Amino acid sequence: MHLNVKEIFYSLQGEGGRQGAASIFIRLTRCNLSCDFCDTDFEGGEPMSVQQIHARLQTFPCQWIVWTGGEPTLQLTEEILQFFHDLGYRQAIESNGSRPLSKLLDYTVVSPKGDVAYARKINPQVDEIRLPVQKHQAISEMESLPAAHHYFLSPVFSEDEVVTQANIAHAVEQVKLNPRWRLSLQIHKLIGIE
Repeated sequence: MHLNVKEIFYSLQGEGGRQGAASIFIRLTRCNLSCDFCDTDFEGGEPMSVQQIHARLQTFPCQWIVWTGGEPTLQLTEEILQFFHDLGYRQAIESNGSRPLSKLLDYTVVSPKGDVAYARKINPQVDEIRLPVQKHQAISEMESLPAAHHYFLSPVFSEDEVVTQANIAHAVEQVKLNPRWRLSLQIHKLIGIE
């Protein structure tokens, strides 16, 4: 069992319902969407066996894996998730929701893009919806999204500070208009950690 891995790093979860929790991030390559605001480099990478990945994980004092990408479901299989589950790891995923999520996952984050209705059909129930938000963007009705325990609006960060502040202001206003949403800032970017 192999995965094409862009990077493995140990940090704090920077946003959403697990914000601030120590986690081992495994960024997998490839994505099935092309979002104009994507701030993640998920190209390239290196093939690694699950045993090689596990050897890296053992260097960290943590039992939480966050599978991220790109789109991690393009590579993750039930067998791979079971392998890490059997080793005692808890597993979260950050997905665009365009593919089914495994029941072996302990925490599921869906961040749908564009016409978000696809996500509800594929994954009707998840732990967290995290919707990237830009200034003037209409916010999806919750009924069109998968049912979730947490609903977050996450302002898109830009290299242009004025654009970032406008995105934050828009997200704040949307949360005030519909308090079922909560604001999720990318604290890892604000405090300068990976």
